[in-house]
Amino acid sequence: MDRYSLDHYYCKMKFWKLFGNEIRIFDGSRQNLLLFVKQKAFKLKESITIYGDESKSEELMRINARSVIDFGASYDVDDAKTGQRIGTLRRKGLKSILRDSWLILDASENEIGTIQEDSMALAMVRRLLSNLVPQTFSVTVNGQEAAEFKQTFNPFVPQVNIHFAQGSSMDKRLGLAAAVLLQVIEGRQQ
Repeated sequence: MDRYSLDHYYCKMKFWKLFGNEIRIFDGSRQNLLLFVKQKAFKLKESITIYGDESKSEELMRINARSVIDFGASYDVDDAKTGQRIGTLRRKGLKSILRDSWLILDASENEIGTIQEDSMALAMVRRLLSNLVPQTFSVTVNGQEAAEFKQTFNPFVPQVNIHFAQGSSMDKRLGLAAAVLLQVIEGRQQ
């Protein structure tokens, strides 16, 4: 099975990890592990590696922050095998205080889309009640709906259903990297 040919994925973060994060991405049936994410702890600059499985023998993608502390941080997503840039995800600093908002840039740094939390009212409720109100993010690429990341209600184990729109022009590798980054970065705020 080609891990990037599906329209539905399920992303689950490990419940309790003392140092770093682990995320597993399954197909929509939740039976086949497609990607394994290991985030190292105590890194000054965010560095996340996405592997083909839990043995970590095959690196597929790398997500690296461009700077140590940056309110509007940019995260480069690279193909680990070729070293080629897939794209960049840039957090909209001030806008993300009230409602999480990201820009999607292609490999040439051209803005091609956005990732936006579902509503301002729900975003404010989430900031007060933590993870009791699940997040939903809409992904738009080239003016078209490309994907939706929908958190499931589970106060202990962060889980996200990822749905890509049929015929979307979005590189699914960049979409999956965005879902991982949202769990790691936005999840840290809760």
